[in-house]
Amino acid sequence: MKLNLSPFFQTRWAVWSLALFAVAALIFWALMPRPLSVEVGTVTTGRFEQAIDEDGQLRLKNRYVISAPMTAELMRPTLKVGDNVRAGDVVATLMPPTPTMIDERNRLVLQQRVGRDDASRMAAAAQLQRLQTSLAQTELEAQRAQKLARDHFIAPAALDQAVLAKRAAEQALAAGQAQLRSAEFSLSESQAALSRAQPASLSAKNAWVLRSPADGQVVKLYLTSSAPVAVGQALLEIGDIQAIEAVVDVLSSDARQMSAGAAVLMSPGFGATLLNGKITRIEPVAFTKISALGIEEQRVNVIIELDRLPDNNQKLGEGFRIDAHITLSSQENVLLVPSAALVREGAGWQVLVHQNGRARAKSVHVKQRNADVVWLDPDAANGVKKGDLVLLYPGTITDGQRVKVKNTVRK
Repeated sequence: MKLNLSPFFQTRWAVWSLALFAVAALIFWALMPRPLSVEVGTVTTGRFEQAIDEDGQLRLKNRYVISAPMTAELMRPTLKVGDNVRAGDVVATLMPPTPTMIDERNRLVLQQRVGRDDASRMAAAAQLQRLQTSLAQTELEAQRAQKLARDHFIAPAALDQAVLAKRAAEQALAAGQAQLRSAEFSLSESQAALSRAQPASLSAKNAWVLRSPADGQVVKLYLTSSAPVAVGQALLEIGDIQAIEAVVDVLSSDARQMSAGAAVLMSPGFGATLLNGKITRIEPVAFTKISALGIEEQRVNVIIELDRLPDNNQKLGEGFRIDAHITLSSQENVLLVPSAALVREGAGWQVLVHQNGRARAKSVHVKQRNADVVWLDPDAANGVKKGDLVLLYPGTITDGQRVKVKNTVRK
């Protein structure tokens, strides 16, 4: 039996069928996974460089420290940091130090010492008078002996004895005079020790000048005013600003990878001309340094010689900070991908290449890497070539997953 439907029912059936299809399509579209927005980088060819970036500072090649050769009073320096000096110029003037002050106990001791020396002087003066009297007596006896000897009343031996006694008395008198002078000097010394301390007069005969050992500039003043100084105390430093080098402290593990002659590119700061140099010496002794994170690090100083002196317009000098880029090795015209594109695949590596709106996993062999790019072996790149777009920081994205590229493309 054939069922004949009226045109009205046929039209309603067609409308409901279309509506159900549209709802099904809408549900399918709503449940279908959306492509993930990803950031991509470009595979390139170029120079690969293994380098270390550290900060350091400039310093003088030759530094001369002028120090005090004795305890003295430093006169106020007339030089300022940056002043030019020539070899032989006077750079510092020293005066005798002011005597120390006397406390009450030492004053009493010194007063007793003055009294003792004064008594010794008086005793020496009395002894001198006695010797003078003795000399006068021996002179009279010598004269009397000479007269008696001429008249042959005494033997020649008696005359000789009288003459020798006179000479002995003269020598004793000279010794007494010297003893008196010694007592007077001792008394003067004791009185000087007791006298009030007075500063030395500012005369040329009291001054001791220190001269520059070489041409250069004053790079440091330890004292900017008049002050007492001790033996060996540093007063100022002199050096040639045009003869400078760089010193950079690196991790001891990084220092093992460096060698003398390695190229270094240094930046004194924003807008300044870059300086080229090379490593001349790696110090064999490490030291401990606390990092910004509070971690103890073993560091080694690396000395860098500049290829050419900086221009005067750069205004560089002792202690200026630099950012050093030390090249360990380099290779030209190699296949490079951004480091952020690498993903672990077991013991190896892979990258996700953007192809036709999907991520395609490609296993690669890494030859070397640095903080920015990775050097891929072109014979084991699995089809990855120059110009391909690789996903950066892919995270959980898997092979075949739909993706869409953001506007920014890193190279």
